[in-house]
Amino acid sequence: MTFKIIYRNLLRHKLRTVLTVMGVAIAVSAFVFLRTTINMWYVSAETSAANRLVSRSSVSIVFQLPLAYKERIKSIEGVEEVSYANWFGGIYKDPSQFFAQFAVEPETYFKVYPEFVVAPEEMQEFLNDRTGVIVGQKLAERYGWKIGDRIPITGTIYKGDYTFTVRAIYRGSKPSVDETAFIFNWKYLDETAKSVLPEAAGQVGWYVFRIKNPDDAPKVCTAVDGLFANSPNETLTETESAFQLSFIQMSEAIIGSLQAVSFVIIAIMLLVIANTMSMSARERLKDYAIFKTLGYQNGFIYTLVVGEATLISFVGALLGLIIAAPITNGFGQAVAMFFPVFEVSPLVVVGSAVAAVIAGAVAGLVPAGNAAKTPITEGLRDVG
Repeated sequence: MTFKIIYRNLLRHKLRTVLTVMGVAIAVSAFVFLRTTINMWYVSAETSAANRLVSRSSVSIVFQLPLAYKERIKSIEGVEEVSYANWFGGIYKDPSQFFAQFAVEPETYFKVYPEFVVAPEEMQEFLNDRTGVIVGQKLAERYGWKIGDRIPITGTIYKGDYTFTVRAIYRGSKPSVDETAFIFNWKYLDETAKSVLPEAAGQVGWYVFRIKNPDDAPKVCTAVDGLFANSPNETLTETESAFQLSFIQMSEAIIGSLQAVSFVIIAIMLLVIANTMSMSARERLKDYAIFKTLGYQNGFIYTLVVGEATLISFVGALLGLIIAAPITNGFGQAVAMFFPVFEVSPLVVVGSAVAAVIAGAVAGLVPAGNAAKTPITEGLRDVG
C-alpha cells in the first residue's frame, strides 16, 4: 500500500517529477564523469608493481645518470633485474600528435615490465633491428600502424630526423596496462647523442629494477642511494608508485578543484530534490492530516515523503549512470594519449548510486518533518 501511494503521488505532477529525475540524472552523470577523471590521474600509481623500484637524479628527473650505475645497482642484495630508459620527446607529423616515446635497454626492459606482452618472434625481430620499435596496441590502432611500417620522428631534445621500423606490437596483460607507448632501442639514441648532444651520450634518464621481496623496498632504496651518496650524480630511489605520484603532485590544484566540484554536484542534487519535496509536502498537508485522522502515525508520513524522495533519486541515478556511459567513453577516446586507461570503475558506479539515494533520503527529511508536525486541524484547513 505504501509504495502504491508513493507511486501515485509521483504522478500527480508528472512534469515536475520528470524534471526532478532529469536534474538528478544530469548531476549523477556529471559526478561519475568527474570521479572517473580524478581516478584516472591515479591509475598509473595504483597499478604499479610493488616489487618495482625507480632510481633517478636526486635533483630532478631532467638530469641524467651515468650508464655505469647499472651494474652497481645490480650488485645490491635483493635486486633481481635492472633496466633503464630515456624520455625521447620527438614529434610525429605535428606537435598535436603526442604519445610517450622511450629509449630503453631492449634486453632487460620487458623483463622488468612483464605486463607488456610481446609475441616471441616479434620480440626477436625487435632485438635484431637497432632502429626497430615496439608500439602499444592502442597506439598502433590510432595511426593504423602495422608490422614493417616505417615511422618518421623529428627529435626535439635530441635534434634530428629519426626513422623507426615497427617490429612488434605489445598488448597489456590486464586492462589497466598502458598500450600507447612507443619503445625503441637506447643504443640508437645514444649513437645520435654523441653528435647532436654530446653531454647526454652514455647517460640514461632513470633506472627501473625489480626486487625479490617487495617488503625489502625501503632497505633497497636506502642501499642504492647510499651507493651514490656524495657523488656528482646522487640518486633518489623510490617505489614505482611513489615515482608516479611525484608527477601527479604537479597537478594537485587541478585535481583538488575537480574533487571540490564533484562534491558541490552532490549538494546541488540534494537541493533540487529538497525543493521538489518541499513543494509536494506542502500541497499534500490535507492528505497527511486525513491519514493521521485515520490513525496513521508520524512514521508513516515520514515513510511517504522520504520514500518518494528516495525513489526519485534512485530512478534519476539509474538514468544518470546510463547517460554517463557514452560520455565517459567518448571523452576517454578523445584523451587516450593522455589517459591511456579511462574507464568507469564499479566503485564509482556504486558510490554514485548510493550518494544519490542518500541525498534523496536526506532531502526528504525536512519536508517530512514539517508535514508530520503540522496539527491535524491546520492540515485539514489547508487548501493545497
